[in-house]
Amino acid sequence: MGRKFFVGGNWKCNGTTEEVKKIVAILNDAKVPSQDVVDVVVSPPFVFLPLVQSLLRSDFHVAAQNCWVKKGGAYTGEVSAEMLVNLGVTWVIIGHSERRALLGESNEFVGDKVAYALSQGLKVIACVGETLEQRQAGSTVDVVAAQTKAIAERISDWTNVVVAYEPVWAIGTGKVATPAQAQEVHFELRKWLKENVSAEVAESTRIIYGGSVNGANSKELAGQPDVDGFLVGGASLKPEFVDIINSATVKSE
Repeated sequence: MGRKFFVGGNWKCNGTTEEVKKIVAILNDAKVPSQDVVDVVVSPPFVFLPLVQSLLRSDFHVAAQNCWVKKGGAYTGEVSAEMLVNLGVTWVIIGHSERRALLGESNEFVGDKVAYALSQGLKVIACVGETLEQRQAGSTVDVVAAQTKAIAERISDWTNVVVAYEPVWAIGTGKVATPAQAQEVHFELRKWLKENVSAEVAESTRIIYGGSVNGANSKELAGQPDVDGFLVGGASLKPEFVDIINSATVKSE
């Protein structure tokens, strides 16, 4: 049984009520492969989660873009895993490079967040990736291995984890890792999981690519053996997101 393709749309800090309704309307009308072929998850800002849940087709799921590292309480401005579960949210993105870079989230903090979210019943899209300086220094594999290790040390069950490899230099820049570059890192990540977690986890865990994915490049990227889908930023706000979802058919051809 192969790994089911996974396409996530990260809307980041974008949208008004009207814009969100338009995006959802496009998704609701889209002709895409069935849930047997592809998991589709969209991640609006916190304030729009209930709206999107109320309008979005039932075969697509909703993710939060972050959650707090422990049980709620006196943490102004944070949203707890328990609150997301209470809302009926099924997925959460954790460790996105923008949060690592802009808010100083460390590998250990991200690992703690992943473990806590899983303990509360959420499914996690856990993000890893290197900066341009790290890639140029030849330390890509070491960086993503360290980020993955901090997660692996804190969890024992990978069933509800999708790993998103997002090279920081490719996010929102228009620069895309070539299919060969993406495949190389995905292969190394899977090898790391095999050697440090288990062969079963390595084989079953989906590793998705993020970083300037669009309708034009998604099919070629999807054709790589270790690329199991995408976490899409800017293009997830546009009609071409449907084309990206449909690139899942490459795996079943």
